[in-house]
Amino acid sequence: MSFPSFKRRHLYQYYLLTRLNRPIGIYLLLWPTLWALWIAGEGRPDWGIVLVFVLGVIIMRSAGCVINDYADRHIDNKVSRTRERPLTSGAISTEEALTVFVILIVLAFLLVLTQNLFTILLSFGALFLAVLYPFMKRFTHLPQVFLGAAFSWAIPMAFAAQTATVPDVAWWLFFSTLLWIVAYDTQYAMTDREDDLKIGVKSTAILFGNADRLIIGLLQTTLLISFVVLGIFYLQANLIYYLCLAGAAGFALYQQYLIHQRKASACFQAFLNNHWLGMMIFLALLGHYNLSSI
Repeated sequence: MSFPSFKRRHLYQYYLLTRLNRPIGIYLLLWPTLWALWIAGEGRPDWGIVLVFVLGVIIMRSAGCVINDYADRHIDNKVSRTRERPLTSGAISTEEALTVFVILIVLAFLLVLTQNLFTILLSFGALFLAVLYPFMKRFTHLPQVFLGAAFSWAIPMAFAAQTATVPDVAWWLFFSTLLWIVAYDTQYAMTDREDDLKIGVKSTAILFGNADRLIIGLLQTTLLISFVVLGIFYLQANLIYYLCLAGAAGFALYQQYLIHQRKASACFQAFLNNHWLGMMIFLALLGHYNLSSI
């Protein structure tokens, strides 16, 4: 790998490689990060830390897309939805992709160096999970669990940056978020299930089989119950908080409607809809901290 291979004429392909043209992954990583920052900061997080984490979310999600496409470069051309991605289509080389990945990781590390030592140490866990996840679909039917851990790792990091500790509530939030991610990434995997079965790629969509909709519903219900418990026993939350959680539940029900026939396009729409579910939970926290008299 060498930096001269990083071609300016391929900038648009690098843009596609990092999936900045499809920001849904940024949103889905951002919402739990903001949940953690607002809870850790009791509604008043340090804005410098917020900026670092927002930029970190964008960079690390982009890096995750690059390493995922590198890992899947011999698989994506066998899946109808992914065969035109820049790496598997030959629009850019593996050397270029790895160069982009290294640049993004360096940028992310420079960002985290602005934080305390505890947060810096935790960042190595984030890097490990980001690199590990793309290869798991070859060895286990639970790659979505590894993605859940990778995306949720921003939560202990956010608490560490804001409070220099990772309290029990951070881990409660971590595991709740992990279950939600397994649910929505199973919806995503349902869009490729037929192709994955043909080429031998593993996923929870394949593992769950005909129980997929039920398990997704149970996972989402567990997420919502966990936030109800959080509201009662930790936040002593107000009415606005619970009304927003009810809105999040409405989006979960809508997703069940979308996936009930297991059509690939509808399952993908259900996956995209999780952006709004995550946003409603964030609005619940905003409502609690900013309208605490209600």
